[in-house]
Amino acid sequence: MEHTESDSGDVSSAKAVLLGALAPGVNGPTWITLKSSFLLLGLCLAVMLGLAFSSSDSSLMLHVAFLVLICVVLFLLLSWFLAETGLVSVEHQMREMGLAQNDHLETSRKNK
Repeated sequence: MEHTESDSGDVSSAKAVLLGALAPGVNGPTWITLKSSFLLLGLCLAVMLGLAFSSSDSSLMLHVAFLVLICVVLFLLLSWFLAETGLVSVEHQMREMGLAQNDHLETSRKNK
């Protein structure tokens, strides 16, 4: 038996992230994607910092350390902001943008 999106009301993660980029608020899948992006960015910057230390170039070490500082501060500010505002559900974002199937049913009932 095939499990479709319209039967369960669930939204795929990719669609939820795209919806989170377009709709007001941040949903759970978008925040998870953002955290994993920051994790990979941190990994890349750690490798760059290691290479800068191995090359013994103080100018390069300073620049990469500054990039690491920017990344950490941005992640902390985003975490603080989301702690203050909270996450929004995907269903709420769909209703905000008029994409929910229940909205279509409700508007058709009101017009009758």
